[in-house]
Amino acid sequence: MSGDGTAEDRPRTQGSAQDPAPDGRGTDADGAPATIGGDRAAGSAPGADAGPGPGRSPLTGPPGPTGPTGDGAPRALVITASNRAAAGVYADRGGPLLAEGLAALGFAVDGPLVVPDGAPVEQALRTGVRAGYAVILTTGGTGVSPTDRTPEATRAVLDREIPGIPEALRAHGREKVPTAVLSRGLAGVADRTLIVNLPGSTGGVRDGLAVLGPLLPHTVDQLRGGDHPAPSAPSASPTRSSPSGRPTSPTPSAPSPGAAPSTAGGPR
Repeated sequence: MSGDGTAEDRPRTQGSAQDPAPDGRGTDADGAPATIGGDRAAGSAPGADAGPGPGRSPLTGPPGPTGPTGDGAPRALVITASNRAAAGVYADRGGPLLAEGLAALGFAVDGPLVVPDGAPVEQALRTGVRAGYAVILTTGGTGVSPTDRTPEATRAVLDREIPGIPEALRAHGREKVPTAVLSRGLAGVADRTLIVNLPGSTGGVRDGLAVLGPLLPHTVDQLRGGDHPAPSAPSASPTRSSPSGRPTSPTPSAPSPGAAPSTAGGPR
């Protein structure tokens, strides 16, 4: 996934990306594209079940409700954008790592769904939004090589961008890798789904999870209609008690020397 920090370069052409993978990666047993929530694409998160969980919808099925599954976990989808991984040339490493990280944050994760760069990414995003996922994270295709088209595919789907998230991702990444500033990843909202692009390298995925960890729960809550916590009411001025036990008003402070005399009640 060249251009976004991985050591494994993607091909400069996409001719082979459309061919079925020799090991069936990204396809069901009959050669059809793998679905999320049903037969999973190769490289699913460790421990993921083979069938749809409570409240989950296959990517090819009807839209599901935005929000948590039956056990209260918000639903997340991982999409890996890579021509060569989609063709089975090498295994997807960033996607499973991203799925594992989301599961550790309490999400019910589907994927990774491995697709070629470009238009297939946009198609997968649109289908995921229709399926009602609370969060969709992509990995790969965010750099500057000719095949890196994930930001363009994402922008076509978003209703509103959230520029602060990719800014934070790049700022965090450049502390370790100066070329992190070359990432063109986007973040934003489509309907009530948060979409964030991460680089294709495992290091970029780890850095992305470090930044997103504190943000995702709050953002998902906001997209569901949650409100900011109400500010606490200011405390009232304490009252003092007289020797008899009756409350008294605070004693007004004496005027400072040289202060003009009070005109309360009119001129004297």
